[in-house]
Amino acid sequence: MRGIGKGKRVREPYRGVSEWLEGHTGEELHRKSSQAESMFRRTGITFAVYGAQEASERLIPFDIVPRIISAAEWRKLAAGIEQRVRALNAFMYDIYHRQEILRAGRVPVDLVIQNAAFVPEMMGAEPPRGIYSHIMGIDIVRTGENEFSVLEDNTRTPSGVSYMLENRETMMHMLPDLFRANRVAPVERYPEDLRATLESVAPSNLDREPTIAVLTPGLHNSAYFEHSFLADRMGVELVEGQDLVVTGGQLMMKTTQGLKQVDVVYRRIDDDFLDPLVFNRDSMLGVPGIFDLYRAGRVTIVNAPGTGIADDKSIYSYVPDIIEFYTGRPPILQNVHTYNCRKPDELTYVLENMADLVVKETHGSGGYGMLVGPASTKAKVEEFRAKVKANPHGYIAQPTLALSTCPTLTTEGLSPRHVDLRPFVLLGDRMRLTPGGLTRVALTKGSLVVNSSQGGGTKDTWVLEE
Repeated sequence: MRGIGKGKRVREPYRGVSEWLEGHTGEELHRKSSQAESMFRRTGITFAVYGAQEASERLIPFDIVPRIISAAEWRKLAAGIEQRVRALNAFMYDIYHRQEILRAGRVPVDLVIQNAAFVPEMMGAEPPRGIYSHIMGIDIVRTGENEFSVLEDNTRTPSGVSYMLENRETMMHMLPDLFRANRVAPVERYPEDLRATLESVAPSNLDREPTIAVLTPGLHNSAYFEHSFLADRMGVELVEGQDLVVTGGQLMMKTTQGLKQVDVVYRRIDDDFLDPLVFNRDSMLGVPGIFDLYRAGRVTIVNAPGTGIADDKSIYSYVPDIIEFYTGRPPILQNVHTYNCRKPDELTYVLENMADLVVKETHGSGGYGMLVGPASTKAKVEEFRAKVKANPHGYIAQPTLALSTCPTLTTEGLSPRHVDLRPFVLLGDRMRLTPGGLTRVALTKGSLVVNSSQGGGTKDTWVLEE
């Protein structure tokens, strides 16, 4: 099969893979792709699709052509990611304490205080090590030869790390010769690093090894595979709310040997469902009383309640200011230019140019609640224009980016498809950044939507070592 360049210049990091592809026929590559799908199916890697007409669960498509990042590119990305993660955590601590950034006028007061993601009950709370978001995913796009921009921050419960790990295992199993020919930075330490991070933020008064549990909404959650996968890889318990109880001033887990104290909860449920005594009183997913224990320092919740304020899309446009305010330096990684519809002049521009823009709900996720203007019908554009007019504060807009593409195996052979990258960051006693991350790929020709819930797929991401 013809290599990645298709007669054009092959970027240096891809040279080895391009040569390997040229030594294999399309039939061989498609056979390997089918083998990968069979491996994923046996492993049970599925993604639930809410409201879909077809089966409620499906495999996330996997492309066997890796996405490759050079060591030099990764150094710049790593520096920018670390800067952003530390600044966003400083922002969250400040917002729930002295609110100096609001006093300085760098971020509008009402944008924070009236934000649905702001949790007043967190005011004055002192999380271990002062960390709010211990597990973060930063969505990055390449917009030029050596230019990367941040598209989105995920500070609540970023998902996808299990697919990153399974993608690598599958590739190493199927293509060992390709790995032998390339020095690829390992990612398999992530579960070990995750456990070390969780242990490092346990309550400080423990005289024993902390007990960790992963709290899941249950089997029918779209990311349940990941919840069970990570609990298994870390060697900790996977629990639902009904498995936990607050008694005697401690959080206890029901076991066949009786109650066992839990010190750190890696929760994969939203704030609103965490504690029915504090938040949604109808929640059957959380644990009554867990929030008071957290405030008292008797249990650590990861990520902390209230972290959604840092990844709300209306806050996103202020992140460059946030970085400068807390670090004293300009951002290493720039934002994608964003129009904030709460500003009258920017709202006017968005309404007049909506057919050329990508419009997003500030609280939307997973590719839902958004409009890709150039790919939409006139009727859909008009529908969104009415929504934005009715609720300007609920939307932002961005230009339709010339996102970079990666070679992807299609039925016609190798073809370019748009991609983004979600590196995963852990913050506890120190920062742990997994080299690479999850590359998501828009499998439909010309599409810019990479989300799995919208038909996107994934690739293994290689960071080449020097």
